[in-house]
Amino acid sequence: MAKAMLEYYKTVLQKVSFDVKLFSKELKKAISKLLPEEIEELKTWLHNFITDKPELQPTLLYLKA
Repeated sequence: MAKAMLEYYKTVLQKVSFDVKLFSKELKKAISKLLPEEIEELKTWLHNFITDKPELQPTLLYLKA
């Protein structure tokens, strides 16, 4: 079940990546709902996902908190 939530949030983040504000909101929500090990996996995925999306780079700050 937990792995399914991580995949769900990855899908949501991909779909809302056109809007930085919405992406930030969904990323915060994902961080609040996922387990610590899932958050680590999400961090890795996020670094790869936003490499070609400079407008989303500031959202990495949410992962450091």
